Amino acid sequence: MAAVALMAATGGYFAAMVLSSQAGSAGSARIQPPGDALPAQTDDMRGQRRPDFTLADTHGSHWSATDLNGRPWLVNFWATWCAPCVEEMPMLSRLQQDYEELGLRVVGIALDDPDDAREFADSLSIDYPVLVGLTDVVLVGRKYGNRSGMLPYTVLVDAEGIIRWTHLGALDRENLDQQIDLLK
Repeated sequence: MAAVALMAATGGYFAAMVLSSQAGSAGSARIQPPGDALPAQTDDMRGQRRPDFTLADTHGSHWSATDLNGRPWLVNFWATWCAPCVEEMPMLSRLQQDYEELGLRVVGIALDDPDDAREFADSLSIDYPVLVGLTDVVLVGRKYGNRSGMLPYTVLVDAEGIIRWTHLGALDRENLDQQIDLLK
């Protein structure tokens, strides 16, 4: 089942790239060769209003970015088959608890099958919402600046809905704490 989800997600990613290039979106639309540096594979979204999205969680309920208006939130794009993603999930769960007084909400967005993502998050006792999808998750990631589709990818949004920080790759808790402290 995971192999089918991975193939579907990969196909969805390439379809999204083709559709994007056909739509003529500025500054994107090409698949990055493996040798390109990571910073060239993300758009700098800092200072911009967060894009809206609607995705289902692992139980079938729909969530939108507007559901998080008025509070800071951290969105983390991940997958069950992504080793760095898996390693940082318990830290993200603790992070939400540690910044409870700030009202910070962590939201995971999994590029995965809903059942696989739910079982996996449950096995790690993840207590933040996990949204799931395939092509739709890739498209949301692109809206949030992740042109490469690489994982993990994390975005910090302030209470006014402004993107304050983006990060491609594994997270460092100390750096993440510094970024969140800037929201206070």
